[in-house]
Amino acid sequence: MRMAAPVILMYHSISPDDDDPFGIGVRPSRFEQQLRWLRRRGRTGTSVSQLLAARQRFDARRLVGLSFDDGYADFTEYALPLLHRYGFSATIFVPAGQLGKTSDWDPEGPRKRVLSGPQLRMIAHAGIEIGSHGFRHRSLPGLSDAELAEEVGTSRAMLRDITGQPVTGFSYPYGHLDERAVSAVQAAGYSYGCSVRATEFAGQYALAREYMRQSDSPRSLWNRGLRHWVKHEYQGPGAATLRAAGYAAKRAAGRSAGRPAECSETNSNQPAPSALVPRLRGGRDSIWLGHATEPVLHGATWRVYPCSTRRF
Repeated sequence: MRMAAPVILMYHSISPDDDDPFGIGVRPSRFEQQLRWLRRRGRTGTSVSQLLAARQRFDARRLVGLSFDDGYADFTEYALPLLHRYGFSATIFVPAGQLGKTSDWDPEGPRKRVLSGPQLRMIAHAGIEIGSHGFRHRSLPGLSDAELAEEVGTSRAMLRDITGQPVTGFSYPYGHLDERAVSAVQAAGYSYGCSVRATEFAGQYALAREYMRQSDSPRSLWNRGLRHWVKHEYQGPGAATLRAAGYAAKRAAGRSAGRPAECSETNSNQPAPSALVPRLRGGRDSIWLGHATEPVLHGATWRVYPCSTRRF
């Protein structure tokens, strides 16, 4: 039996700040709601390295990786206390050359403070895994050999010296990667690398994650989780056909001028719009295939119809 894809959620800023033109922030109240939803369903948030180690032991069924990109200083004030409240751990990926500075890599975005060296040591000692997000948060493809070595190798050494702990994970800035970048991360001694979404380099050094937003309510988490279960775990009748339909739907949506086709939830007793409808263990209503994260419950009965990548 094939092993299901690891479930890793990707956050950036946890803050009540409303100045968020790029949609990277989640308010503390929503973040706590998401953590509470995971715990009520028997899931434990953990660091990426802990999740991968548990997978090697075939003991990761109830684990969800929590990751934070960009190393924003608001992590210490808002995210860390909530993680401790729920008994969760996490990984934070930090651009080492930006410590104590601001997020000036986005010239049109708001300036957010990046963790300082002392703050980084504090959260490392609090049980948070520290990973590299490059040195100056530069897109790796196209860099010179010297620039790539700085982003990948120098950043790792600097973070290791500051925290006194191993730095085994790398998150590609902007999610940009190519064969040369992946090879550089592996050669620099990292144990794994995280991308943003699935790529042609899928594997230990290009782990896909699920982008978490303020709009992710418990309802949307449930829906996205079920779709991930269909895509990565369901082994019953029609599994291959359903996955193929999901990929085809995503491609079709991408061709529609950036506007996903409209779908709607339907009652599970209504006739299917296609013949691709095995019954799946899940919830009570019907739901469409689309973009996904990890399932966190399996309940009564779901029908899954191929459609677009609409987010719920």
